[in-house]
Amino acid sequence: MDVIEAHARRLPPVDDRWTIRAQSREELAEGLRAGKVAGVAAHALDNVRGNIRMLVDQDPDKQFGLEGLPGDLTFEDILDLVEAAAGEPIDRLATHGPVLIAPEPILDVCERIGDRLAHAAERGESVIVATGHPAGLDLFYLETARLLAANGAQILKPADGQAWLEPGNHHHRQIRYLDAVAMLTDKAAPKHTHSGEAMERILAQARPDLLLADHGFAGAGIQAGVETLSIADVNDPALLVAKAQGRTEHVLVMDDNVDPDAYWPCFQSIASRFR
Repeated sequence: MDVIEAHARRLPPVDDRWTIRAQSREELAEGLRAGKVAGVAAHALDNVRGNIRMLVDQDPDKQFGLEGLPGDLTFEDILDLVEAAAGEPIDRLATHGPVLIAPEPILDVCERIGDRLAHAAERGESVIVATGHPAGLDLFYLETARLLAANGAQILKPADGQAWLEPGNHHHRQIRYLDAVAMLTDKAAPKHTHSGEAMERILAQARPDLLLADHGFAGAGIQAGVETLSIADVNDPALLVAKAQGRTEHVLVMDDNVDPDAYWPCFQSIASRFR
C-alpha cells in the first residue's frame, strides 16, 4: 500500500465537530482542555529547559532550519518567551514538573491566523501547507487547506514525490502530500522531522505568498523570507525566537501531538474569521 494511503487510513474520521458553526470562546476553550491541546503539556519542564539550553548552544536540530539563533537572547529570555506564549507562569526555581498551556492564547493566535488566512483566500493568494509532525496535526491542516481552497486560495504542492539520499547514510527521504499537506517520508512512513531540507526543496520549485507549517518546514520558510504562520510546542522554542527577532509574526503555541481530532477548536476559531 502507498505510504500516504496507509497513513491516511490511520487517521480518525472527520466528525461533526469540524462542521463550521458559531461557537463561544468558552466552548472552544473547553474543547482545547478536553483534547489536551491546552492544560498540562506532554513535555515537562526538564525537557523544555533542556531544549532551550540546546538552542542556546546552537544545536542544529533545535534551530529548525533557521540561522542566527538565538542571537542576543539568553536562556532566561527564551524561557520568558515560552511562558508568555503558553499563557501560564513557569517557576524559575524549578527544574522539573509540569508545564501548563492556557487555552485563551491559543484561541487569540488562531483568530489572528484566521484573519490572515481569510485575507489570503479573498485575494486568491498561493499557500503551501506542510508539517514536520505527521499524525497529530494532520486533520487540522487538511481541513484548514480545504477551507482555504473553498474560499479562493491557491493551494500549491511543489516537489511532490521528490526523493533524495541523506549524506553519509542509505536512508531515502521523499516529499509527499496528504491531499494538500506536505510531509517528509522515508518511502515507508511519514517522518517526524526538525530539518528544513524538505521545505528548502519545496521552495526551490515554488515560492508561495503564504506558508502554514511547523518545525523545520516553518523555520526554512522563515529563513527564506516567506510569510509564515507556524505552530510550535512548548519545548520547541526556535520559532518563538524568530518571532522575537521580528522575522515572523504569528506562532501558535500548543501541544502539537495529541489525537488528530482534538484540534477541532483551533479549526473552528480560524473558520470563524472567514465571511
